[in-house]
Amino acid sequence: MISANSPPATAVSALATAKSNLTPIPPRGYRNLGFRLSSQRFGPSEMYLVRKVTRGCFGDRAGKGRMVEVESVDGEDVFDAVAAAEAKVFPEHLVIMVNGIVGSAADWKYAAEQFVKKLPDKVIVHRSECNYSTLTFNGVDLMGERLAKEVLAVVKRWPEVRKISFVAHSLGGLVARYAVAMLYEPFPKMESSGLSVNHSVQGLEQPYDRIAGLEPMNFITFATPHLGSRGHKQLPFLGGLPFLEKRASQTAHLIVGRSGKHLFLTDSDDGRPPLLLQMVNDSDGLKFMLVLIDTQ
Repeated sequence: MISANSPPATAVSALATAKSNLTPIPPRGYRNLGFRLSSQRFGPSEMYLVRKVTRGCFGDRAGKGRMVEVESVDGEDVFDAVAAAEAKVFPEHLVIMVNGIVGSAADWKYAAEQFVKKLPDKVIVHRSECNYSTLTFNGVDLMGERLAKEVLAVVKRWPEVRKISFVAHSLGGLVARYAVAMLYEPFPKMESSGLSVNHSVQGLEQPYDRIAGLEPMNFITFATPHLGSRGHKQLPFLGGLPFLEKRASQTAHLIVGRSGKHLFLTDSDDGRPPLLLQMVNDSDGLKFMLVLIDTQ
């Protein structure tokens, strides 16, 4: 099996073997997304760049675009290796996609492909897999910690990236907010000769706070209950009836665990306010709101 960490020599050897057959098959761990194998030839520099971008494995294309999915223990990375090779630059923008409750990385498959088609030489899209199925019942904080660790692993795997964005659905939006707050790195504010480092200086890059060491760009959520799901007719199937909504808040944890307590604001760990209320402001050293202001 060839993985994302396989040496280039192994990948090249596998590619040569595949091309010698009448019906070449892409290596396991990489899935060609509906494109035929191409007979296009590359020069030495282009071959090196493709090997570098794909971590030693080739996807395949016919025509202009070609996407490759790299499977790893922490999700799947989607990118267009040939577009990056032709542009002779590495994609510098990492997009993290986070699923909602009882979801998985598969929920973002189509959207990830569209991102790469639209910006083939600019983005690497990572579909998070650390919180899937019943793991989404573990609570916003624990899920956020797992996501933060996953993001750091992805950034380490792609040292060429310089920017980062998050796209999340439903409960995943809360998880992403928690993770981003954990990954927040303030730009050091040092005073020298009465001038702050944070002041723009002609000819120098504008300083910025970072997320996992990268420049934060966009934070996008869909149908995320940022203020929780208690009351206000948040659950349509309850018909807006107060007694049913009250009953739901009392029993949600029996169905979806700690996540249910967080969503219905019934958690009170160590006597503190519900977690989602804490996330309305910066709390416990985590910059829940400041980090969102820093995104463009």
